[in-house]
Amino acid sequence: MEMKEPFDIELGDVIYSIFPEEEDTYVVFKDGTEYVKIIKDTDTTWLKLNPETELPMFGMDEEVNLIGEEIKKELGQ
Repeated sequence: MEMKEPFDIELGDVIYSIFPEEEDTYVVFKDGTEYVKIIKDTDTTWLKLNPETELPMFGMDEEVNLIGEEIKKELGQ
């Protein structure tokens, strides 16, 4: 599987840099620093990964879902 190129998304006045990792996992940078790692859970739900364990942290996170939606748009999914 070829690595996808990083890309930027914009939410409101915030620009996030998205670095694709393995399948459906993305590292999100905000203001030039690593902000959060997210994984696609379902078509409409994205989960934040725990920074230490990299296990999904369940619980609604509106920002994570919005970032995920923009990633899907960017990738044409």
